[in-house]
Amino acid sequence: MKFTAPKEVLLRGIQSVQTVIDSKAVQPILSHILIKAATDNLVLTATDFNVGIITTIPVKPAIVGAITVPAKKLSEIIKELPDGEVVSISVKKNNIINIECGNSSFKIMGLPEEEFSKPPEFKDKNYITLKRARLKTMLRRTSFATGHDEIRHVLNGILFILKPSGLRLVATDGRCLAMIEEKMQLPKTLEGKFILPSKAVGELDRILADDDGEVKMLVAEKQVMFDTGATKLVSRLIEGEFPNYERVIPEEAKEKITISRQALLAGIKRVALFTSPDSMFVRVDAARDKMVLSKSDPHMGEARVELIAQYKGKELSIGFNPDYLVSLLKSIDQETIALELVDAEKPGVVRIADEYVYVVMPRQPS
Repeated sequence: MKFTAPKEVLLRGIQSVQTVIDSKAVQPILSHILIKAATDNLVLTATDFNVGIITTIPVKPAIVGAITVPAKKLSEIIKELPDGEVVSISVKKNNIINIECGNSSFKIMGLPEEEFSKPPEFKDKNYITLKRARLKTMLRRTSFATGHDEIRHVLNGILFILKPSGLRLVATDGRCLAMIEEKMQLPKTLEGKFILPSKAVGELDRILADDDGEVKMLVAEKQVMFDTGATKLVSRLIEGEFPNYERVIPEEAKEKITISRQALLAGIKRVALFTSPDSMFVRVDAARDKMVLSKSDPHMGEARVELIAQYKGKELSIGFNPDYLVSLLKSIDQETIALELVDAEKPGVVRIADEYVYVVMPRQPS
C-alpha cells in the first residue's frame, strides 16, 4: 500500500474517526484505525465494537492495500508535520508503516487488516432522508436528558420512533424528559422504534454539519447506520423496552409564565452559585408579571434575582435542579419561553409550537 495526501486532508480524516476509539480499550486492535487504499480513494475506519465510523478521503493511492495503524500515534505524528506539506505513507513487509514528509520520516508498527473488526454492511436500501441541520437540532434538544443508569440501560440513549406521520425523538433520565418531532411522510414499511446509545448520539452530532446537506438513516435488526456521504456512522442499538413516556407529559396548562430565555438562563446561573451537592435546587416564585429566583444556604449565604415576566395566574413556589433548566435553555434559541407551572408537586413544562416538549420534575424548596 502506498499513497500521498495533503497533511490537512489526512489529519481531518483521522480526527473524524478516532474519537470513537475507547482510550481504555483492552484489545490492541481497538486502538487502531483501519486504512484501506482502494482504487480511487482512501477509506478510514475506527470502532469500539459498539459504534463504528467510516470516512472516505478523495485521495487516489499509488498502490492499493490495507493496514491498521495505532490511531493516537498516527494522529500525533500527522499533527506535528508542517502545514501545507504532502505526507507519503507506505507499508512494507511485517506490517511496518513508513511515514515521510519533507525532512521527517517515521516507522511505526501496524497490525494486519484481518484482525480488525469491521462494522457490518447494510444490504437493505430502505432508508429515511433527513436534513443534517434538522437532525442535529433534534439531537441537541434531547440528548442532554439521557440517563447514565447502570441498571436501566434503556435510559442511556435516545428513543427514535418512526411513524407514517414523521420521526419522534425522546430522552429521559427519570427526572426530566425531552421530546421532539419532525413531521414528514414515511412509508408504513419503515414504521418502528429503536434506542440509539448516548455515545453514538454524541458521535452523530459531531459528524453532522449545520448545512443544507442530507443524511440517510438505515435501520436493521439491532443496528442502525447514518450516512452523510463522506462519513458513515454504524451503531449497535440498546435492547429493552423504553418506559411509557407519554403518561408523564401533562396536559397543557391554562396559565403560563412567558419570560425572556436569556434573562432566565442568566438568572438561574447566578442563583445556582449558592447550590451544593447536598442542596441542588433553586426556588422559583411566580407572581403577577414577575418571577423571583432564589437560593439560601446557612453556610454560604443567599442569592435573589427578580425577573420581569408575563403571568396572570396564582402565586406559587416550586424548586428545580438548576442544571435541568440550564441544559434546556442552552439547547433552544427562542427569545422567549412559556413555562407551565401548576404547583410545587407537579412538573414544570416548556412547549415549543407543536414539535417540542420538555418536562422537568420539581424539587421541594426549603
